[in-house]
Amino acid sequence: MPNAIVYAIPAFFVLLLLELFWSFWRRRQTFALSDSLSSISLGLGGQVLNIFAKGLNVGIYLLAYKYLAVFELSPSHWWVWAIGLIGYDFCYYWHHRMGHETNLVWASHVVHHSSEEFNYSTAMRQTSTGFFTNWFFYWPLAVIGLPPSVFIVSGAVVLGYQFWIHTRHIGSLGWFDYCFASPSNHRVHHGQNEYCVDRNYGGVLMLWDHLFGSFAKERPAHQEPIIYGIHGQLKTFDPIKANLHKYQGLLEDFRLADNWSDRLKLWFAPPGWRPAAAHRVKPHPPHDISAFRIYRPRISSATALYCVLQMALVMPLGLGFIAFAFQLDLSWQVLGAVWVLASLWVLGRTLENAPGNGRWQVLWLCSLAVPAAIAHLQWGLPIAWVSALFCGASLVLLGTLVRSLRQSLPVEA
Repeated sequence: MPNAIVYAIPAFFVLLLLELFWSFWRRRQTFALSDSLSSISLGLGGQVLNIFAKGLNVGIYLLAYKYLAVFELSPSHWWVWAIGLIGYDFCYYWHHRMGHETNLVWASHVVHHSSEEFNYSTAMRQTSTGFFTNWFFYWPLAVIGLPPSVFIVSGAVVLGYQFWIHTRHIGSLGWFDYCFASPSNHRVHHGQNEYCVDRNYGGVLMLWDHLFGSFAKERPAHQEPIIYGIHGQLKTFDPIKANLHKYQGLLEDFRLADNWSDRLKLWFAPPGWRPAAAHRVKPHPPHDISAFRIYRPRISSATALYCVLQMALVMPLGLGFIAFAFQLDLSWQVLGAVWVLASLWVLGRTLENAPGNGRWQVLWLCSLAVPAAIAHLQWGLPIAWVSALFCGASLVLLGTLVRSLRQSLPVEA
């Protein structure tokens, strides 16, 4: 069946555009083009990989439900749905908290926090490697007998709710902030200020943060403005590096450690902990928030337009692929996924004005033959329509690319 997430994405984009227009109207700009395109890129890439990984989380839940369920709960009772929503939110709290307090889970979750802006595009910035550990936190719901249908819908509600709280344009909401996840609470969660770190994990309810001591109230912006991003700045729009850089760091520390106790502890220790031998051989500088500068490489206006047009083409093609990948043979699924991910990688290089990105973009224009072939051979679209569509898109993009290369700015050091 089609991937249900595709039907929610248009609503997310409507909210994103409304926030963007509101930013212009209020003359309080909270978007940066490169950062926003990078966030959308990471979200799309995560959904593409989820085509192959989604069976792991649901499959483990189904196995636990079949063999370990203690009760038989029926979805026909309203209170079962209440248990599902509250239970999922409770499990999500601990999943989210471990995502900040355990190296292995943080290596995946860090992607979401790597944006140095805070807006509705940030909400789309999602990891591609969450399937490694996500399954571990929700199987207790299967043990109590929560039906899979209730589990899936509850998860969609809890995760979907969190989109609207990624904004700087909604201020304090009084009592609501105390009881529920809100923009004010979530701004704190995304901050790298000392009082913000490891706070406000709740997906919908703030109850768990109050109970387990992780709640923090947002301070007035004129007293202490929140600085978004992560300790150990990412400094790239490359989606592959964004997803793998923490794993790379952990593997390096694993190699540098001089005993197996530290090698094992490394994966479950809090982020920032390192084996003594690794710190001695390759020390990391202490984090200094006062020296933080947002990563925003300069690109020409023509390059910016080209990147927008490229995303405007890759996004619908990627969503179409996600929606109907179930109709494709595995070989075509793999080819389509590689094309989308490679497209996003090329886009990331262009956003950071990387050397040689013009050559990669020319190769990418040639690669439009891949979605054209899928559209014709696998989905039966008439060859005349497909040829006209992709040739027209290629010509528009090529003309914009030429102009972009003529206006290219020097690469920043």
